[in-house]
Amino acid sequence: MKMRIESSRIVKPIYDEISPTKSHISLSVFDKVTYDAHIAIIYAYCPPTPPNTAIELGLQKALAIYPEFAGRLSKDEHGNPVNILLNDEGVRFVEASANSTLDQVMPYKPSPSLLNLHPSLNDDVKELVQVQLTWFTCGSLAVGFTSNHMIADGQSTSNFLVAWGQACRGLRVNPIPLHDRTIFNPRNPPLVENEHKGVEFTSKLVKKEHLLNQAHHILEDIVVHKVHFTIEFLAKLKAKASSMNGNNKPYSTFVSLIAHLWRAITKARGRNAFETTQIRIAVNGRARLNPRIPNEYFVNLVLWAFPTTKVKDLLREPLPHATKLIHDPVTKVNNNYFRSFIDFANTKVKEQDLIPTADMNDYIVTTPLLQLRSRQREAQFAVVNILSQLRLRICEPGVANATSEAWAQLLKTRLRPFISFHIYTWAIWELSKRGFQTSIVR
Repeated sequence: MKMRIESSRIVKPIYDEISPTKSHISLSVFDKVTYDAHIAIIYAYCPPTPPNTAIELGLQKALAIYPEFAGRLSKDEHGNPVNILLNDEGVRFVEASANSTLDQVMPYKPSPSLLNLHPSLNDDVKELVQVQLTWFTCGSLAVGFTSNHMIADGQSTSNFLVAWGQACRGLRVNPIPLHDRTIFNPRNPPLVENEHKGVEFTSKLVKKEHLLNQAHHILEDIVVHKVHFTIEFLAKLKAKASSMNGNNKPYSTFVSLIAHLWRAITKARGRNAFETTQIRIAVNGRARLNPRIPNEYFVNLVLWAFPTTKVKDLLREPLPHATKLIHDPVTKVNNNYFRSFIDFANTKVKEQDLIPTADMNDYIVTTPLLQLRSRQREAQFAVVNILSQLRLRICEPGVANATSEAWAQLLKTRLRPFISFHIYTWAIWELSKRGFQTSIVR
């Protein structure tokens, strides 16, 4: 696929009423603890599609309601982001064309050329949002969207994308976002009930040692594999995972599947039995905080659970054991945990000179095990990053008998070490309707 950039310019908000009176919004503790990097999403549409002018106008109207995305990050004297400047400097808007049809490149034949369907993710990007419209010879359209994670999490970004779509169609944007990031104040007196050092935060010395250790690893191929599990497979897997749960509520499909994948990938990697294996699961705090935070809040409000165990225990014990290992830590990231984090982040981080553990480079160098997400607004889409070449052909005994034909083709691409890239553009699994069998090949 050959691409041609037709134009690249800055697009600014169009206000129907008075523009924002605030000059800036201070980043919350949840903003500061997440990734300072752009996240990429690509949407594809068959004709008929609206013209670029209509899409651009809709974007300008949406930015007027979400002015943070049209601003810039400001940093302190140490180079740490601290504020969102509401200066309306705008977003990057790129128009491009491809010399092929959409079905020649998406969605079942991914290749490195697909990275051309969204703007650059280099670290020096100043804009907080970038958009690329790519037209194909068949009349189809790909919309590449990137946004800085420090401005908004997946829930909030999804709300913005919905608002953009409504504005393109001439509809009134609903719901209207809430912009107050000062609601996450520490309690008086603070009550730190959980361990946050070594979880969300670490010392600069430990971080430096971690980076030095990374330098000794050879950059590995990143394997992104899209898989599809049948409804029948998922139902049997969920029943098996919950078989030792007594009269308690059955485990969710998401947790059951993640437990299966964790065991399968760990076995495929051939790690030492006494090594520690860990997965990282993002937990949305909106429904967990008390009082509940409305979905309309345009913020970051995600922390992580880190189920951890020894390789030998994960593989020796049956599936229900692995499912419980995941379920329990996720459950503990509750209102008390979020409040404890807020107190710690506001009172101890500066005092102890700590920095966030979140680092996009962990997805590029070495082999962090697995990151997974579940979003209510995205129909339980899950994202898996597999940071090593795998040869896997394994089924949970008594559960699966699907064939290798159920798998989509493998995308294997080597990323440049200085590009912050979150592989969730091409590894989205529609768990609620579709699904794959267990077979990852080199």
